[in-house]
Amino acid sequence: MAGGGVIGVGGGDGRKPYPGNLTPYVTITCIVAAMGGLIFGYDIGISGGVTTMTPFLQKFFRKVWEKKEADKSTNQYCQYDSQTLTMFTSSLYLAALLSSLVASTVTRRLGRKLSMLFGGLLFFAGALINGFAKAVWMLIVGRMLLGFGVGFANQSVPLYLSEMAPYKYRGALNIGFQLSITVGILIANVLNYFFAKIKGGWGWRLSLGGAMVPALIITVGSLVLPDTPNSMIERGQTEEARAKLKKIRGVDDVDEEFKDLVAASDASKLVDHPWTNLLQRKYRPHLTMAILIPFFQQLTGINVIMFYAPVLFNTIGFGDDASLMSAVITGIVNVGATLVSIYGVDKWGRRFLFLEGGVQMLICQAVVAACIGAKFGVSGNPGDLPKWYAIVVVLFICIYVAGFAWSWGPLGWLVPSEIFPLEIRSAAQSVNVSVNMIFTFAVAQVFLSMLCHLKFGLFLFFAFFVVVMSIFVYYFLPETKGIPIEEMNQVWRSHWYWSRFVEEADYPNGGMEMSKGNHGPKNV
Repeated sequence: MAGGGVIGVGGGDGRKPYPGNLTPYVTITCIVAAMGGLIFGYDIGISGGVTTMTPFLQKFFRKVWEKKEADKSTNQYCQYDSQTLTMFTSSLYLAALLSSLVASTVTRRLGRKLSMLFGGLLFFAGALINGFAKAVWMLIVGRMLLGFGVGFANQSVPLYLSEMAPYKYRGALNIGFQLSITVGILIANVLNYFFAKIKGGWGWRLSLGGAMVPALIITVGSLVLPDTPNSMIERGQTEEARAKLKKIRGVDDVDEEFKDLVAASDASKLVDHPWTNLLQRKYRPHLTMAILIPFFQQLTGINVIMFYAPVLFNTIGFGDDASLMSAVITGIVNVGATLVSIYGVDKWGRRFLFLEGGVQMLICQAVVAACIGAKFGVSGNPGDLPKWYAIVVVLFICIYVAGFAWSWGPLGWLVPSEIFPLEIRSAAQSVNVSVNMIFTFAVAQVFLSMLCHLKFGLFLFFAFFVVVMSIFVYYFLPETKGIPIEEMNQVWRSHWYWSRFVEEADYPNGGMEMSKGNHGPKNV
């Protein structure tokens, strides 16, 4: 991969990059850890499909079902507009938001592994309750437990991957997390398609209860995975960390990287309150990215497409069965495009993928808005839809999904997890997950109402944000390809805007060769 050339670290001082290989040990470790994304992906995929299953709606959301049956010929935009139904989908994200705040402390004090273990166990409990649900309150409680699990997993897995991977391959290995999210979505879509056909109408129980499988994978995985050297040093296991680093990198000469990790850890120990520390001026670029990247990721409109792909396709005029099949198609596109990202992220860089994906999504949103506007108009009554029309809409939605899946999808998790210094890493990652969940919740909660009121303009609403986020990336996001994680602060120091917030003397690591070995951070 081309991302691994020699980098002049610290403003072109010609320092050699850390030695290390992509060992089978680290590859297998990262694949197992990345499975943490399965639980999030499975859930995103399953909830949209289950809410189009007639037996499920009849049992738990009878009013929605009655309205859907009564509205066969009228306004297609508003047939699923129910706050209880959206609360079922989005309660998970509220719970994930709360647990990601607790997960920060667990991840920092007890290690990344334990956080993953908690995530798996909580998700398993939620899946069990949902599979046996008899009433709406059981569904909501189950969803909240699933959410607690997602909060822990999403907080710890991207950090774990960024710390384990050699910096030359960090992008590709970290995107394994996003890949398993997309695989989770695809598996969920395929299962929904087949479970919806089960006679007797209890297929939705299998869909919801099936979440126990990815939960078990991450639970067992977290028990067998090694801890990251960064985390071991942070908890005082210095010699074990050196041995672990040698094993991970596959070389004996790890002194330089080890020294930087220890210096980063020493600096982080001087920080009593990482949350208040985040507000310091020198962390302004990190905090900005931790908030804006997940905010923009949700406002691409992707979760709207993925959550409600079956609902959306049903609304466009596909039948229940066909709409689930269309969701499977978008799921396959999602996985394929994420593989493109794994190939290209360390070759072409993060900025290129962000900007290319932005242009692609923008064009598709404009086309989809025009197509839906032309047929459904403002009344939401399309009459008979020709087959070619539905195919055009699905085609452009697929191109849109591909654009997201090799840009904002994986990079929205990768970039924040690789830019934070150790002393604020857990806290900043929690901010990242929390913002992601707040806006996932908000978008999920208001999407069906917005579809009802904005109609086809909803796609233009998201297109506007795609323009804003692409401008933001162009001007404010530096390239992080091929830079060791503990050396990341050089990118802020050389940036036209962020350099005014980041002074060299502020950094004990990531700038050690320039601060003459002074390991004590200033103004902490």
